[in-house]
Amino acid sequence: MIAIMSLIEALKRLAPAERRYAAGEHLFHQGDRVAVLHLVVEGRVQLVRHQVDGSALVLQRAGPGAIVAEASMVSDRYHCDGVATAPVRSLAVRKASIRARIASDPDFAMAFVAHLAREVHASRLRAEILSRRTVAARLDAWTAAHDGRPPARGEWKSVANEIGTSPEALYREIARRRAPPGPAPAPPSLRRR
Repeated sequence: MIAIMSLIEALKRLAPAERRYAAGEHLFHQGDRVAVLHLVVEGRVQLVRHQVDGSALVLQRAGPGAIVAEASMVSDRYHCDGVATAPVRSLAVRKASIRARIASDPDFAMAFVAHLAREVHASRLRAEILSRRTVAARLDAWTAAHDGRPPARGEWKSVANEIGTSPEALYREIARRRAPPGPAPAPPSLRRR
């Protein structure tokens, strides 16, 4: 069976075209005809759906090694915008080439299904984390999903983004957890002068 890394290698063998996008540039717009799927080589991409009230909902954040807009394999048109949040280099793999490979190669088809199942699991985990009301509860859920390992110092900003809070709020929560246990300081009105 084709594993995820060889799924990526198999996609690369389907003669993709290399494309580059500046930060803020669209890889595709909601409503565009689906011709390609993007494999992110460098940079970061967000899938964004704009709401009736003008707000934006981020559906996916993708970095190097990610396949963007897999659901488009069964759609005629993109259901959201794909936006580069940093300079992006991607490999644009023709939808028709992927569909032909799925139809002719059962191992490739199962690898693609396994990839989609992992994406569904990750989406459900993100929904669970974001359903929590407090930063503390969101961080607890994120930590539990990462084998009890708290976020490393270099990943705090991206974790804050992932759990839907500001970096500052996450920093405060991490600092609170690192503080030695002890009595809480008295409120200013009760302190001796």
